[in-house]
Amino acid sequence: MKIIDQNVIIDGIDKTILNFLMEDAKRPILEIAKNIGITGAAVHQRLRKLEKSGLIEGSRLIIDPRLLGYKTMAFVGVYLDKAVSNPLAVNKLKEIPEVIECHYTTGNWSIFVKVLCKDNEHLMKVLNKNIQGIEGVSRTETFISLNQQINRQIKI
Repeated sequence: MKIIDQNVIIDGIDKTILNFLMEDAKRPILEIAKNIGITGAAVHQRLRKLEKSGLIEGSRLIIDPRLLGYKTMAFVGVYLDKAVSNPLAVNKLKEIPEVIECHYTTGNWSIFVKVLCKDNEHLMKVLNKNIQGIEGVSRTETFISLNQQINRQIKI
């Protein structure tokens, strides 16, 4: 048994189930059970236990945004004039559909966001009209991603 947290204990079978599903969340439970040598009911039971513990947050369908015309990904460091502006700024950032991630950070920026836009012109509009228009934002620093090289989850 491997203790991940005080409340979450996983063993080798749990780890194998999770690795199968992290590779392909649509993989049939019975196929996983057959590969491991346990019943489908046992796999379901273990998954329910892991969901209840909070280790599994659910499953998602991943869409390729490029096929929908979103070809510009950027990371934006947001400078706020006061730390008390953080929650207000985050609430406003939530209203911008192009903002797909938002992180409080240490270092130069107060907030670091990931933005997905159709092109550079779209990005400029999002920066100038939406993000920089938020009360408390003093300035931004933008980095455009040329190509994502790694996209994975943490190993179990």
